[in-house]
Formats: sequence, C-alpha cells, structure tokens
Amino acid sequence: MNNNAIDPKQVKGWGIDADPNNDPTYPMKQRNNGEHAGYSWDRPTQQPVSVEVLHSNERPNVSAVHGTSTPPAGVSGMLRRFAFNYSESSYAHWLPLVLADRVGVVEGVLDDLSHGHVPNVFAELGGNAEWKHNRANLVLGVVAGALVAAAAVALVNSGREDARRREDARRLDEMRRRDEDRRRHEYLASQR
Repeated sequence: MNNNAIDPKQVKGWGIDADPNNDPTYPMKQRNNGEHAGYSWDRPTQQPVSVEVLHSNERPNVSAVHGTSTPPAGVSGMLRRFAFNYSESSYAHWLPLVLADRVGVVEGVLDDLSHGHVPNVFAELGGNAEWKHNRANLVLGVVAGALVAAAAVALVNSGREDARRREDARRLDEMRRRDEDRRRHEYLASQR
C-alpha cells in the first residue's frame, strides 16, 4: 500500500473553508478563531498497518488509529477501492460505498451458506428486540410487507390472466375463420 504524502495545494477543493471571511456558517456560529489554529493536540502514535486500510485521497496518510477487523475483500472490496480513488465530495465516492455495503451483505450470506450455516435473518436484523420492545410497529411492518407482496403477485397474475384471455380470444377467432373457410369451400364445391 502506498503511503505517499500529498501536496494539499494539488488537491481540488482542499482548504476551501480556510478563509474565515468566506464562511457560510458565519451567522449561525460564534467564532473565536480557535478552529483555524490546526491541531491543538499531539497526534497519537501511529497504529501499525497490518492489513489494507483504505483512506481518503484527500489525506496525506492513514489515520493514526484505524479498524483492522474487516479489510476490504471480494467484490465489495473492489468497489471500495474504486470509491477511494475519488474525492469525498463526489458521488463517485459515496455511491460505490453504498453499493459495496449491499454487496457485502450478499457476500456474507453466501459465505455463511458455504460454511454450512443458514443465517437467521430475523434475529440478525434485530427481530427479537423489535418483538420485545416495539411489537406494534413490527406487526405493522410485516402486515404492510405482506400487503405489498400480495399486490405485486396479484398484479403479475392479472397480467398473465389478461395475456391468457387474449390468447384464448385469438384462438377462438382463428377457429371461427377456419370454420367459415371450410363452409365457404363446401358451398363452392356443391355449386360446381
């Protein structure tokens, strides 16, 4: 992993709020100019980097303290690496991170299944606590979900039923045309 220093003057938008006279929060915040002094504490000792740690491309180095329990891995890790190539002010940074979270959930379920463990989704989503402390909203959510699912099934089935009716009507018209053609043919044959 590269831990090269970044020249802040080369980063677009760096220090955009450094001018205290151009501060959009001025009317709401009482200023004492203490914010502009920079670090007012000694930086903590750098934690050793033992796994891949992603950090903003706007920072010159890794945070002094960082998490190491879940380094980026799999498709979600690829999405996270992609996201950290962009500024934190960009959708290209945040949208891939949101997608990576969703992909990480699917990867976790697949990992559980590959190890022979069927996840208890209800419990892992806090269903037991909801049942104990917020039963009314849990029941409301389940009923609402069931109604939405039933409406979706009914909508899909109504589309199939309409298609079936149209197909039956087409077949009936085809049978009537054939019957009329056969009668016309018989009539013409009897007139000869």
